[in-house]
Amino acid sequence: QNPKTSAIVKQLVAEGNAGELQKYFGSRMEFGTAGLRAPMGAGISHMNDLTIIQTTQGFCRYLEKNFSDLKKRGVVIGFDARAHPSSGGSSKRFARLAANTFISQGVPVYLFSDITPTPFVPYTVTHLKLCAGIMVTASHNPKQDNGYKVYWENGAQIISPHDKGISQAIEENQEPWPQAWDDKLIDSSLLLHDPYATVNKEYFKDIQKQCFHRNINKETNLKFVHTSVHGVGHKFVQLAFKAFDLSPPFAVPEQRDPDPEFPTVKYPNPEEGKGVLTLSFALAEKDGAKIILANDPDADRLAVAEKQESGEWKVFSGNELGALLGWWIFTCWKNHNRDTCAIKDIYMLSSTVSSKILRAIALKEGFHFEETLTGFKWMGNRAKQLMDQGKAVLFAFEEAIGYMCCPAVLDKDGVSAAVITAEMASFLATRNLSLSQQLKAVYDEYGFHITKASYFICHDPKVIQQLFDNLRNFDGKNTYPKSCGRFKVSGIRDLTTGYDSSQPDQKAILPTSKSSQMITFTFANGGVATMRTSGTEPKIKYYSELCAPPGNSDVEQLKKELDELVNALEEHFFQPEKNNLQRKTE
Repeated sequence: QNPKTSAIVKQLVAEGNAGELQKYFGSRMEFGTAGLRAPMGAGISHMNDLTIIQTTQGFCRYLEKNFSDLKKRGVVIGFDARAHPSSGGSSKRFARLAANTFISQGVPVYLFSDITPTPFVPYTVTHLKLCAGIMVTASHNPKQDNGYKVYWENGAQIISPHDKGISQAIEENQEPWPQAWDDKLIDSSLLLHDPYATVNKEYFKDIQKQCFHRNINKETNLKFVHTSVHGVGHKFVQLAFKAFDLSPPFAVPEQRDPDPEFPTVKYPNPEEGKGVLTLSFALAEKDGAKIILANDPDADRLAVAEKQESGEWKVFSGNELGALLGWWIFTCWKNHNRDTCAIKDIYMLSSTVSSKILRAIALKEGFHFEETLTGFKWMGNRAKQLMDQGKAVLFAFEEAIGYMCCPAVLDKDGVSAAVITAEMASFLATRNLSLSQQLKAVYDEYGFHITKASYFICHDPKVIQQLFDNLRNFDGKNTYPKSCGRFKVSGIRDLTTGYDSSQPDQKAILPTSKSSQMITFTFANGGVATMRTSGTEPKIKYYSELCAPPGNSDVEQLKKELDELVNALEEHFFQPEKNNLQRKTE
């Protein structure tokens, strides 16, 4: 019943445009563990009023099946600032339609009255003991996209088999229920609650448990610049700084307020490097700030840059900031816990494509480190399991600039990560140390971990499938490569098929998934490289790392060796010219 999407479809029918209609109606968006992510527009392959209603009807029926007390506990729904005028879609409208679906079935809904960072949804699920959470966001995707992200009662993103159960329930509930389109009904409903004020108060109270140097924070001369890249983060990072008694960061004025057009950046993704930070660098130079903190548009990720003595800016990789935050959070814990026995219950986690630096710190310091599959859904669920067993999970991170620094949120959180980074930098400044100098000190103590990651864009699923099939049948059927250029392969783990050459029974320990591609190669020189497909973008990604034992300080040699390994990986395994792959461009 949306007049704009209806008009688009009627126009295409009138023109007899079968090609476009096929694009809109050829296949339904797939509901996976990341929920939905697609462009806004008409048809069942896009995010629009109808597909949101259908998705929520399915999710509602699935929750009714799983929770006998759903009508007592309810769900939380949050949204970012995305909007798509030509199809009439927006995150707020989608959130209201989703709320209306649940309320029509007698389910209480905690709908945020205003835009909110993604981590506030899992926080609310846990804090109010709700059955589930929905966040309407496409995070750092291009402006035409939107998404529907789902959390379970444990406060973590859903994992299998919930995605399949929800997907099936969506298929079974496609016809909109009687009042599905009338979202005005929710405004007078007693089942509608607004958690905005409570959660804003409680969240900032909870993250203060990670504040260890209030006196230093009050007196520091260090200046920070913050950008929310036209997203939701500005207000919340300002409040986080206040909660830690830090002076507020300078906000990049052109990017401070939410704007669904993202007018100053090509991609609203701080992970893409310096291009997104151009305005931040200019403001920092003007105001004499040494450190830049950049959130993505839904404020669940954080990029950090620091001005070096040379005058250049260094943008830390996700792995480098993971090393710094892991070191910092453990150091703070150690200084506040004199009981040496307690360390046996301490855990840190990272994903299998992230740097192994936490493993090196854990080995030396005596706490536990575990790696999970890629994505915070795995780390959040594992963290909850460990916490239920009485363990403390101090920190988890992934190389895609995602950090979980506070156990109150079982997902990546760019707001708490920003303020904890600011406190760490303020503390280091009292020791006349920069973040870059401290990073080197961490590597000196625990061993250098040099990483390099990138991706190729490929819009043809057949080419991607062929590329990975070739790797599995490299020298004849069912044989993986024995070398990559001059680098000898010493081990292979394939989490698509479940093969792991290092295990006695050759079966991988981590869960496998046939629906996504992921192969990890270990090399005789100590290098590790993983190739995988992205769940949300048309990319084939690779991640590589060389780990040196403490004492090997020839960083330039290590970098050179890793560069050569990556070049060989691209040439022999990706074969970009033959497969017509598009390289990442700055």
